[in-house]
Amino acid sequence: MSNPSTGLIHHPYAPPAGFVAPQPGVFKASTVIFPNVAAMRSREWKDKSGYTYGLHGTPTTFILEERLCALEGGLQCLLVPSGLAAIANVALALLKTGDEVLIPDNAYGPNKALAEGELQAWGIRHRLYDAMNPADLAAKITPQTRLVWLEAAGSVTLEFPDLPALARLCRERGVTTVLDNTWGAGLAFNPFDFGDGTGADISVHALTKYPSGGGDVLMGSVITRDPALHMRLKLTHMRLGLGVAGNDAELLLRSLPSLALRYQAHDRAARELARWMQGRPEIAQVLHPALEGSPGHAHWRALCGARDGAAGLFSVVFHERYGTPQVDRFCDGLRLFKLGYSWGGPISLVVPYDMAAMRDASLGTWPHRGVLVRFSVGLEVPQDLQADLAQALACM
Repeated sequence: MSNPSTGLIHHPYAPPAGFVAPQPGVFKASTVIFPNVAAMRSREWKDKSGYTYGLHGTPTTFILEERLCALEGGLQCLLVPSGLAAIANVALALLKTGDEVLIPDNAYGPNKALAEGELQAWGIRHRLYDAMNPADLAAKITPQTRLVWLEAAGSVTLEFPDLPALARLCRERGVTTVLDNTWGAGLAFNPFDFGDGTGADISVHALTKYPSGGGDVLMGSVITRDPALHMRLKLTHMRLGLGVAGNDAELLLRSLPSLALRYQAHDRAARELARWMQGRPEIAQVLHPALEGSPGHAHWRALCGARDGAAGLFSVVFHERYGTPQVDRFCDGLRLFKLGYSWGGPISLVVPYDMAAMRDASLGTWPHRGVLVRFSVGLEVPQDLQADLAQALACM
């Protein structure tokens, strides 16, 4: 080839095989090259036996999927661009017009928003159930119920439900269960084995949080143990064109080895600060599953006691004498805690919530009238975070 441009594109050199390093290589592709027509026609994308197109997987994403299965105790994994995309993948794969989905009243808000928006527009009914009352779930399951969401702990209010009882009810009624396992991260408990022969059918995980650990990657996963259920999800995944970038997969693979250490550090610091907040006169209640008196503490102990995992989140309810303006001053007065959504990264975060609006919209059984603030504890020194909370409380 006399033209160097063509030579650069079709250069024949291939590096020697056998390179091994601590981290897997990063493969990025839309197009995948086939050696011949027979391979192009025969290669199968559904079973990971070969490569066909970037959206259907690369060595990098296949490795990440297998490691996430090992983390959560599953057998099949799909990677999607965010935790919310994982929720949508499940809904769109398993629900059709005339079906019904039941969602916990304390679930992740965008899950409910998806049901109120797109699902409702497509003729899919949704209802909220009291996650802390299995009898309420039992009463709301109908012949049209095709999917029940579970979440532990509650996204903002951090109640810990009786997951085995809820899963048992669904199994008896033949209803598929899907667990938002982002809080547990595959470490606090096994999403597919609650210890009594029950477990979720699907685990959805916002890898954006603890698996990433840096606050700089958006990704989600959908993990199953049942091949037929996995294939239903995978076909929808393909038809929606869901995929993740190779560099993002690389960041997850780099972070996973330290996941357990980071999760434990977040957990220890959050418990220390939550106990300290329990003694503050401004606070009516501290909500943290591992603290006695927090809603669902006994359920947390039964399911998570052996591993003693509880993530790095806690919420506080201020006494009613402190209104929204005063609590906003507290949040604005924090120096180390930053105002921001999400959690699981190195920086501690804080978000105030309008519980009156949330109570009217969904949390009908929420007993408190005070303003709620949720904290995500990062990797700073707990004593420094405690001093930050103390000085901000003085701002009220």
